[in-house]
Amino acid sequence: MSRRAPLSLLAALFLLSACADTAEQAPGGQREARPMPVQALEIQPRDLSRVITVSNAVEPMRTIRLAARTEGVLTEVLVEEGDAVSADQILARIDVREQQAELARARARLQERRATFERLEQLRERNYIDLASYEAARAELSVAETEVELWETRVEFGTVRSSIGGTVVARYIEPGEAIARHAPLFSIADLSSLVVRLGVSELDVGNLRVGDPVVVNIDAVAQAEQLAGLIRRIFPAAEIDSRLITVEVELPDALAKGVRPGFLARARLLVERRENALAVPAGAVAESDGEFFVMVVNGQDRLERRVIEPGVIRGAWREVLSGLEPGDRVISANPMEMTAGDRVRVVDLLS
Repeated sequence: MSRRAPLSLLAALFLLSACADTAEQAPGGQREARPMPVQALEIQPRDLSRVITVSNAVEPMRTIRLAARTEGVLTEVLVEEGDAVSADQILARIDVREQQAELARARARLQERRATFERLEQLRERNYIDLASYEAARAELSVAETEVELWETRVEFGTVRSSIGGTVVARYIEPGEAIARHAPLFSIADLSSLVVRLGVSELDVGNLRVGDPVVVNIDAVAQAEQLAGLIRRIFPAAEIDSRLITVEVELPDALAKGVRPGFLARARLLVERRENALAVPAGAVAESDGEFFVMVVNGQDRLERRVIEPGVIRGAWREVLSGLEPGDRVISANPMEMTAGDRVRVVDLLS
């Protein structure tokens, strides 16, 4: 009994081995290699749109620099940085006593010329004076009126008023300071509308349109807090030195979220739209004799060489314009090392 048991066990193992060999026989009687384990990708539409990130400082949509319209010494400065001002509000005063004296003289001269003209006008109606004397008096009256208007304007120049409503973002003067004509006094910004002006390459700006949405991140604000921007305008010409075209992005909700002028903004611009594109890993595409191909796992788990028309490359992905359909299973790498018709076993199916 002790010798028959080992013999029976050996016979059973021999029969199992024979059966296994028979299962791996090809229909023609030749033995076929076991399926090769592979990693494959199931083709699905992807978004291969190209997005660029451009950064610049946030700034008000409108900022003006108020300049002095006359020279003189500042007697009053009524606002500081951060003060809100309204249109036509008085911001400063300049000593214009000399201009006021000239205005008083011009008004006295005007009064004299008007009285003279009225007297001559009465004489002209009675034909006591000639027409030339009458016309000369009227001209002198007109000159006197113009002189008054001139000095009234120069006196008004001594009062500095804001031309817009906004916030004082810079003050360049102090009381008692002597200033020249056209010297800068204040910068006034309308902070109700903030923008970021971005320099975009001439190669990328062609696909941008006014009104396109833009995602903007502000370094000084929580990263999770993204701002929704809109392209407000695209400048018509590129900078001569950089060849960049300015794209202005409006930030409607920026001020309410704590954004201030000068904060750094990073904007993501969609410069090429390619949605619902078929794509494979770049390493899945091979080239031979001028043809691009991939290896597809067909319904019988065998490799099939499929010629494709490749498109653009976006990172690790390559677009396929034709040759594949959604749901196809493509070997994800090294197609040159594989042979069409080989049997494979997909051990990892990516999507």
